[in-house]
Amino acid sequence: IKCSGISKDFGMAFGGEEKRVDSRTIHAGRGSSPVADAFPQQKFCDNRIVSSKYTIWNFLPKNLFEQFRRIANFYFLIIFLVQVIVDTPTSPVTSGLPLFFVITVTAIKQGYEDWLRHKADNEVNKYPVTVLEDGKRVGKESEKIKVGDVVEVLEDETFPCDLVLLQSSRDDDTCFVTTASLDGESNHKTHYTVPDTVKDVESLHATIECEQPQPDLYKSLGPENLLLKGATLKNTKKIYGVAVYTGMETKMALNYQGKSQKRSVVEKSINAFLIVYLCLLVSKAFVCTTLKYVWQNQHGQDEPWYNPKTQQERDTNLYLKMFTDFLSFMVLFNFIIPVSMYVTVEMQKFLGSFFITWDKDFFDPEVQEGALVNTSDLNEELGQVEYIFTDKTGTLTENNMEFIECCIDGFQYKNHKFLTETDGLCETDGPITITLNKAPEVGELEELFLRALCLCHTVQVKESQPVDEIDGVVLDQVDGFSPSPEDQCAFIASSPDEVALVKGAMTHGFTFIGSDSKSMKIRNRDNRVEVYELLHVLNFDPVRRRMSVIVKSESGEVLLFCKGADSSIFPRVRKEEVDRIRVHVERDAKEGYRTLCVAYKRLGNEDFARVDAELREARLSLHDREEKLMAVYNQVETDMILIGATAVEDRLQDRAAETMEALQGAGMKVWVLTGDKMETAKSTCYACRLFQRGTELLELTVGAYERIPCVLISKMFFICRTWSSPGQDYGLIVDGATLSLLLNASPDGTGSHYKNLFLKICQSCTSVLCCRMAPLQKAQIVRMVKSSKGSPITLSVGDGANDVMPARFPNIILFKHVSIKGKEGRQAVRNSDYAIPKLKHLKKLLLVHGHLYYVRIAHLVQYFFYKNLCFILPQFLYQFYCGYSQLPLYDAAYLTMYNICFTSMPILAYSLFEQHISIDTLLDHAALYREVAKNAMLRWGPFFYWTMLGVFHGLLFFFGVYCVFNTHIFFSQVFGNWTFGTIVFTILVFTVTIKLALDTRHWTWINHFVIWGSLAFYILFSFFWGGITWPFLEQQRLYFVFINMLSSMSAWLAIMLLIVLSLLPDVLLVALRRPRGRNTRQVLPRSPLSHPTSGNIVSWLKDPLSSPPPLPTLPCPKIDLLLQQRCLTLSMCA
Repeated sequence: IKCSGISKDFGMAFGGEEKRVDSRTIHAGRGSSPVADAFPQQKFCDNRIVSSKYTIWNFLPKNLFEQFRRIANFYFLIIFLVQVIVDTPTSPVTSGLPLFFVITVTAIKQGYEDWLRHKADNEVNKYPVTVLEDGKRVGKESEKIKVGDVVEVLEDETFPCDLVLLQSSRDDDTCFVTTASLDGESNHKTHYTVPDTVKDVESLHATIECEQPQPDLYKSLGPENLLLKGATLKNTKKIYGVAVYTGMETKMALNYQGKSQKRSVVEKSINAFLIVYLCLLVSKAFVCTTLKYVWQNQHGQDEPWYNPKTQQERDTNLYLKMFTDFLSFMVLFNFIIPVSMYVTVEMQKFLGSFFITWDKDFFDPEVQEGALVNTSDLNEELGQVEYIFTDKTGTLTENNMEFIECCIDGFQYKNHKFLTETDGLCETDGPITITLNKAPEVGELEELFLRALCLCHTVQVKESQPVDEIDGVVLDQVDGFSPSPEDQCAFIASSPDEVALVKGAMTHGFTFIGSDSKSMKIRNRDNRVEVYELLHVLNFDPVRRRMSVIVKSESGEVLLFCKGADSSIFPRVRKEEVDRIRVHVERDAKEGYRTLCVAYKRLGNEDFARVDAELREARLSLHDREEKLMAVYNQVETDMILIGATAVEDRLQDRAAETMEALQGAGMKVWVLTGDKMETAKSTCYACRLFQRGTELLELTVGAYERIPCVLISKMFFICRTWSSPGQDYGLIVDGATLSLLLNASPDGTGSHYKNLFLKICQSCTSVLCCRMAPLQKAQIVRMVKSSKGSPITLSVGDGANDVMPARFPNIILFKHVSIKGKEGRQAVRNSDYAIPKLKHLKKLLLVHGHLYYVRIAHLVQYFFYKNLCFILPQFLYQFYCGYSQLPLYDAAYLTMYNICFTSMPILAYSLFEQHISIDTLLDHAALYREVAKNAMLRWGPFFYWTMLGVFHGLLFFFGVYCVFNTHIFFSQVFGNWTFGTIVFTILVFTVTIKLALDTRHWTWINHFVIWGSLAFYILFSFFWGGITWPFLEQQRLYFVFINMLSSMSAWLAIMLLIVLSLLPDVLLVALRRPRGRNTRQVLPRSPLSHPTSGNIVSWLKDPLSSPPPLPTLPCPKIDLLLQQRCLTLSMCA
């Protein structure tokens, strides 16, 4: 920033010496200035946010274009145009009206959703803001902010655009913000004003050079100075900032992306069935066209005496006439394609999603919220899940940390209420006190350790807060500690771990008071306040897995305090200090505690001056800032002194074990993807019953053989080839380093083979634990499983922003993300398909709602194809008896109303309310979930059953009425072809509707109303349609046909007899069906491989450098050859 009235040229703040083409120059403040006049003004976008899809002017053409991209809609449009252009046997209304209904309903739904987006945009764009113009505060709407405006933001307000912080009401020139709407993190982040700027922002004239807008939230110019749109100002009364990115160029807008269209397995099945019925349609049209001309080639059939041809018909080209007849037959039989099914499916998904939202069992009194459905397109997929990927912290556990114990220089110290007898591993001194039997150095280390806990964090203090909660962040009250009134404060931090550590230090006499003017204050056990100047914060990131602070004590000593995972700290401290701490860390991890190691380092004046210069240069870099900062961090965080380690407990979620056990009983395989230590994660898996006492654990960790990966590969071969018994459960544990070896491509091209082998091992295990993982590896694991054979349906469960990455991986199509509304933030909730308050709700969501949704929609799809086949097959058979003249069997009104009115509502009600098994039974017997797994109800077997049933009913309808007409049981009454078609249609409507009633197991008043109401509506419609002369009809084929038909007892007898005969197989099937036992269970299939040397295999796994057991004698030459080659490599390494 270069501005008049500033004592220092701060042009380097955002660009330094680097002059790139992809940068922009912004003139801040209003009025004329020498700097502004020296450069031509650039044009920037306004501050309007547009998330809507349509406008009033483009809604109709754009929506129609998108709808006709769907194959079924485009097909019916072609049919409609053929009916308009070509002389077809049916009116264009028969195809045009259903198509118009489908297009209209879909357009209304999409228009309403876009109207809601417009409404939300207006709320943001019309939000009142305060802008400084010519030294005056002017109120205006948010959309009118321009780049370069100085904006005033008050506490608890959101930033209207991306701002560079110029001035803060706090004395230390900082402000605190929450970015939950951006990255999901609910912690209070600290931002700093640009150094050396004038205090009077009303007269500010400045030039800002910065990079062009980019979507990355964390790679921004001057991240400590940039306030992002959507973030909220906290714990700061007022700030002033200059707008640098506005409107659709803000980072929030650039990160906005509509949800990718995910195709469910049901939609894929519909498309496959649709292709079959299209082939059936084309075949029918081809057969009828061919037979028509074969029949007309017979003498006297081409031009009968009663129907002579016109001259135009005689002059028409034969092939053109054949093509026209083919199109006419296509139009006549086109109703076999159920276009209304798409609307019914959409309505079923949309309305069905409300049952999840309305489920009272999902309401959680703690968060005062229930379940949330962000997309209704995947409801049925909840009943088809095969793999569940879950995070550990905040998902399996509560993410509510409590300080348990610590280890300092090899001595173990337990908290007051967790104090127990020592287990003989080390000395337990209880609460930390300097006792006489300890050397003075030990006491100094204790105080240094506690100071490190009080200083190495990002905890903020909000003073004078009487309530126990601030903005949804639970405030920690310290057990056994009664602070003075001036110390009554609330801790707000980026994670519960940091609050737990500060709380633990407070119980032992060191209290963090807060920060002021870039300093940190603590009160030691002597009740003396110590002030430390905060020089630098080396923030935590998932790659480094540690964070550090550089502070200066009152004596002028510069200290670096660092805390992080043991795998990140141990390589950076002295080797002789590691062994004393490692044994405590491993023991605490086995007990399920989260562990952190603490180290420090003293920096001399020269060292600090060098580090300070490098950090400032890296932070002000315009490009590759993250890489440069990482290099400096890694350089300064070396040769540290290890002080000790901490243990924090994270309790399991309520009924987590019961939920995981039920999901495994349903046949789902649960994978835990976490960044925690293996011992901690393993303990949690045992507590959640993912690993049972009888589960045989197989470990694939780099550990002792990281330098000889051939041993790892050989072990994979043996695991893949040998299993103890078909009934044995296996669990696999793999770490991040092993995944890097397996998932990354190898130079010799064998990486894909090893990956497939690893995947085969994982798929043979009931549970898989992946520990020490980076977020990117989580996405790689999910993609590997999704791209495996069969494309299994996966579900990801997480609660924080770092859990969203797998869900948004672009190659994952059927990936559903069920988000736990946890404390880590709300990004996972916004990006998920479904959100539930607690993990325990996942059981009912999958076993009940998922199961029922799939059964309902599968029955809906099969029923639609069945009833349309019943509808069109008599029309096809009728052509054999009318000389292939393309005469329709049904009236045009029946053709139009069949799918829209007569048979649509019963199946919609069935697909919303059906419960073929009670909810309690589904919850108690998780194995029932497997009965519908792997798309069981939409496979080719059930499809052909429904098709054959439709063929049987269609043949029975047509030939049954035909036989009745030929037996002369109608006495003296004369019935024509329209009476014949009406009787067939009546039998059809009653049969398909009553069949659905027979399939219904759960009756509600709505089911009764729509089923019997649809039949009553058909009768009333037929009476009025045929009993009144309609002036808008050129010809009324059904005039008094229906009334005359019902006046015949023979017609009544034929209708009832054929309905009974049609439904008799269904009635017998229901009567003879074996009742379902309440204790019916299925056994999850295991790997059939077994070998007596499997015990030696497991022993070999525990000792990676021992001799491998003999090869199993199984007929697999390819694997045997590869395995022998790897064993040869192993012996050469030895």
